Amino acid sequence: MRTLLVLARVSNLPTVWSNCLAAWLLSGGGPWARFALLCLGATLLYTGGMFLNDAVDQAFDRRYRPERPIVSGQISSQMVWGLSFLCLMTGWVTFLPLGKVPTLTASLLLLAIVLYDFVHKRTSLAPILMASCRFLLYLVAGSAAAGNANPAVLWGAAGLAAYILGLSYLARGESTGARLMRWTVVLLFMPALIAAVHSIAAAWGLWTLVMVQADWTLWCLFSRKPKLSFAVPGGVAGLLAGIALVDWLAAVGHGFAVVFLCLFLLALLLQRVAPAT
Repeated sequence: MRTLLVLARVSNLPTVWSNCLAAWLLSGGGPWARFALLCLGATLLYTGGMFLNDAVDQAFDRRYRPERPIVSGQISSQMVWGLSFLCLMTGWVTFLPLGKVPTLTASLLLLAIVLYDFVHKRTSLAPILMASCRFLLYLVAGSAAAGNANPAVLWGAAGLAAYILGLSYLARGESTGARLMRWTVVLLFMPALIAAVHSIAAAWGLWTLVMVQADWTLWCLFSRKPKLSFAVPGGVAGLLAGIALVDWLAAVGHGFAVVFLCLFLLALLLQRVAPAT
């Protein structure tokens, strides 16, 4: 079971759900049965993408990450390929009852996931594909709620995409020991800038959350690596959990603050079970 949790990167699933919730709220919401179906489809697509990622990366992992489940013999390659196909196809089918627009957008999301998994080790532009996956997830969720993505959803998706782009380039730098690039850091604060311009929330609520998201980002960027097992994580792992804060910031003023906070904390908690990267 732990092998499957590691392969599926379960610690990142709460941020998938927070993406869905933010875009859902920004679109005006709808029947919660549709939202549950949306989250199920998104979960399956994400999980299938993670399985596919490990299946495709076997040659790389055999050379650089021999502890990964497939190359270390914890699970067979054939099973991972099969689970990937099953999750991706079932996830796509899950969107069919939600209508033509969500299904079409989910098709583009599926294509982006597969393309990313097959080329991410071969191009420096892979972070753009990663950002496009989260951008498209916002559009899927927004269209599932309202039939189309309104400007609020598009602005939220743009802020998240900028954050993911900066985070992805930082992750590459963290793995190679490269120096921190200023422009990637700027991207991490784009959600706060977009929210400051377009949010409908009361000023005190908006700026409080802007400070929370900014402080968490700064902590992850510049805090020393924790030495204690119970210490708050920093670095890329912390920034991945911070996606839930970005979603909360995008949807501030629409309620569900406790839910976003719980998803953020759940992401941090699950990182103790399975690494976020």
